[in-house]
Amino acid sequence: MHTDRTSTTRFPVPVDATLRAAGWQPGRWDIKQAEIWADTLREHLSPAGHRHAVFPAAVEAWAEFGGLHLAPTGPGRQVAPTALHFDPLHGLHMARTLGDLGRALDTEVSPLGTETGTDALLAIDSEGRVYALDHTGDWYLGPDIDHALAALVAGTEPPRLTAG
Repeated sequence: MHTDRTSTTRFPVPVDATLRAAGWQPGRWDIKQAEIWADTLREHLSPAGHRHAVFPAAVEAWAEFGGLHLAPTGPGRQVAPTALHFDPLHGLHMARTLGDLGRALDTEVSPLGTETGTDALLAIDSEGRVYALDHTGDWYLGPDIDHALAALVAGTEPPRLTAG
């Protein structure tokens, strides 16, 4: 018998449990808060004149996950699970860095939030792919937010982006 994963949850059980413990539920959608973040990011101009990119994939991720504090438990598969805070304003002063990453990847990149233990910045591109940027490098977390959450909560070590 084929069971559709989305019939009960779209996430693996540990991810679903972590999300629900943080206050997420299927259908969560705070577009008003997402639009406030979008306006704040659009209006921000860095001292050197850099601006944030704002696009539908980012706004949708903010609407569904914005404001959540995730605190996964357990040992993790390869690395410790990552505590997260979904608030794009953690990246407010990172417009140049995100713009540089977007140019390197031939896309636009917008902030998602932060890994609270490491201060790594979480970012999403216009295709919905998710990245983490920290002092050690830039990391690919997955082709979409669902895969990225699964990797972060499970403690899967992400691949590093390399200059090509």
